[in-house]
Amino acid sequence: MNPFLSKILVDLARKRLENKSSNKSVSKKEIVPLVRRLQVELSHSISEYAYIIIGVFSAGFGLKGFLLPNKFIDGGATGISLLLENITSLKLGVLLVLVNIPFIVLASKTISIKFALRSIVAISFLAFVVHFVDYPTITEDKLLIAVFGGFFLGLGIGMSMRGRSVIDGTEVLAIFLSRKLSVTVGDVLLLINIIIFSFGAYILSIETALYAILTYLSAAKTVDFVVDGVEEYVGLTIISNKHEDIRLMLTQKLGRACTIYVGKGGFNEGEPNTEKNIIYSVVTRLEIPRIKTEIEKIDRKAFLIMGLVKDIKGGMIKRKPFKE
Repeated sequence: MNPFLSKILVDLARKRLENKSSNKSVSKKEIVPLVRRLQVELSHSISEYAYIIIGVFSAGFGLKGFLLPNKFIDGGATGISLLLENITSLKLGVLLVLVNIPFIVLASKTISIKFALRSIVAISFLAFVVHFVDYPTITEDKLLIAVFGGFFLGLGIGMSMRGRSVIDGTEVLAIFLSRKLSVTVGDVLLLINIIIFSFGAYILSIETALYAILTYLSAAKTVDFVVDGVEEYVGLTIISNKHEDIRLMLTQKLGRACTIYVGKGGFNEGEPNTEKNIIYSVVTRLEIPRIKTEIEKIDRKAFLIMGLVKDIKGGMIKRKPFKE
């Protein structure tokens, strides 16, 4: 790491420890673990914002290179903005922010303030890119516009989600309603988009609405490919010598349930097979980056096994909001 940046992190770690303790003399042994955690936080934050930047430019390309020049619309909050742009004098950049504001407010209450703030940054950046960045018009072929416009828009949405934010707020509404009602996130999104496409058929034309459905399907499949869907669950197995610290982090800091079972190491090079506590938890795909960051702060050598969970029943998975 850059020496100047390392010095800043050391100074920041020392100040944090001094604020927590009345003893102003802080030892090097106390500073090193905190510096390591700060380094992990910084590296993960950089990667998350890199995902958001890539996602915004990709979505901007899908909008200005394909959909906008040909009066096409999409689903979700972006589709609502495109539809309003066709019937009002407001610019798309302004509409993207206005339409997403209610969803971001909902995200701040149902997910977390940090998630909402990152989403505000991502949506505002997308509005800036759409308004000021010039993209070339790629094609006038309607089929190519629907497929590739949806692809680049979906790629942008998916990359932003990997950066723990959204540039299309209807996913937040879908997650919220899925917790309140006996429906999946996919069902809610489908219902929202049926309403949007119906208005598109009435205001624009049936042909435009049909192409919009194709655009939506292309975008949805791309999002699934990038982040494996917002409603899928991941079974997480964690093996670490610092299992108790990780358990407390999962249960107290992130509010996630977990199961502890005992195993034995099978490769110890002459040492006896010692028993180890193994942690198992089921979390959502959106939570994985945050959990990996927190685990790396505690134990960089922790062994993680992640596998998709096709179905779950009971427990506290859907009832507990994701904490930042």
